[in-house]
Amino acid sequence: MNHECIVARRILLIDDEETIQTVVQFGIQMTAGWQVLTASSGEEGVAIARTHQPHAILLDLIMPEMNGVATFKELKAHAETQHIPVIFLTAQTHTHGEEWQSLPVDGMIPKPFNALELPSKIAHILNWVL
Repeated sequence: MNHECIVARRILLIDDEETIQTVVQFGIQMTAGWQVLTASSGEEGVAIARTHQPHAILLDLIMPEMNGVATFKELKAHAETQHIPVIFLTAQTHTHGEEWQSLPVDGMIPKPFNALELPSKIAHILNWVL
């Protein structure tokens, strides 16, 4: 069994709302000490994921230009990013429910959420030890 030293996780948040970016960064860094990278668009998020190889991606569904579903498909189309777990973070669970549920997404966290509980929700979805 591998008992290597646990390094801080790196989470990429792809969300066009600055307020959400700030709240998620604060909640995750304060509670779990994980690094949070942010992207304001799907295109930017895919580029950051390819470069920085985060341990997981939190992805908003509703964004201008490249929405969450298109971003998810783009992430899964590249060898460098297809292994990264993706969790949708969205208020639109019913509107886009069927569309995202047909995708091999790792999970969904509804908005609004408690930012201080995000690490435990992420860890639960991905079977990580906090």
